[in-house]
Amino acid sequence: MIKPLIAPLRFLLVVAGVLVLISGVQLFIFAEQTDRWFAWTIKPPLTAAFLGGAYWSSMFLEFLAAREAFWAHARVATSAVLTFTVLTLGVSILHLDRFHFGSQDPVTLTATWAWFVVYAAVPPLLATLLVIQWRTPGADPSLEAPLPAWLWPIIGLQAAALFTAGAMMLVAPQVFTVLWPWQLTPLTARAIGAWLIGLSVAAAHVLREGDFTRVRIVQISSTVFVILQVIALARYPAEVAWNDPRLWVYAAFLASILAVSLYAWRAASAHRRQAV
Repeated sequence: MIKPLIAPLRFLLVVAGVLVLISGVQLFIFAEQTDRWFAWTIKPPLTAAFLGGAYWSSMFLEFLAAREAFWAHARVATSAVLTFTVLTLGVSILHLDRFHFGSQDPVTLTATWAWFVVYAAVPPLLATLLVIQWRTPGADPSLEAPLPAWLWPIIGLQAAALFTAGAMMLVAPQVFTVLWPWQLTPLTARAIGAWLIGLSVAAAHVLREGDFTRVRIVQISSTVFVILQVIALARYPAEVAWNDPRLWVYAAFLASILAVSLYAWRAASAHRRQAV
C-alpha cells in the first residue's frame, strides 16, 4: 500500500495556503501601505512586493501539496514550510520592537497579533503532524521519472547559493545588505534570508526525491515566484539601478531558477500524460 497524505496534514496545508494568500495581498497588493495593512512597516515597497511574491508562490506550493493523494508527492512542501516558519518566528522575536503592537488602528493591530499567533502555532503543529504522517503505514511509490544526472549539480548549486545568501542575511544583515540590489534594513534582510533558506531546503529536497513527478509542485511554485519577482521589479523600477552588476546577478539567478523549473514542470507533465 502506498502511504497516503493524512487528512489533518492536508487540512493544515490548506489553512496555510489561505494564510499566505492573505499575506501576499497585504504585501504585494498593498506594498506601499504596510504601515497600516501589515505587522510592521516595510520600506522600500519593492521589498514588500518581493516578500508578497514569495508568499503567493508558496500558496501554490501548499494548495497543490494538499491536493496530492500520496505523501511522497506532497512532502517536498513540508520541509520548506517548517524551516521557513521556524526561522521567521525567530526573526520576528529578534526584531520585536519593529512590530505595530502600539498601533491604535484595529486593522494594523489585528494584523500584528495574527502574525505572531500564526508563526507561534504553525511550527509545533506542523512538526506534530509530520511525526504522525511518518508513522502512518505505507510505502513510497517507485520512481517514475528520475531527474537526469546533468540536472543534479545545477539544482545543487542553486540550493547552495540560496542557503549561503540566506545564512549571511540572517547572521550578518548589515554586511550582506551591501551586496543586495536594493536597500534593506536588518529586519527585512533577515525576513528575506528566511525565505532564501526555505527555498534552499525545497531545492535540496528536490534532489532528495530525485523524481520529476514527486517535485512538480515545487517547480510550479518556483515558476510563479520568478514571475512575481519580475513584476515587482517592473512596478518599482526606480528602487534599483539598472546598470548595477548586483541587479544583473540577481536577474541571472532568477532566470536560472525559471529555466530549471520550466524544464522540470514540463518533464513531469509529459510523464503524467504518458501515464494516462
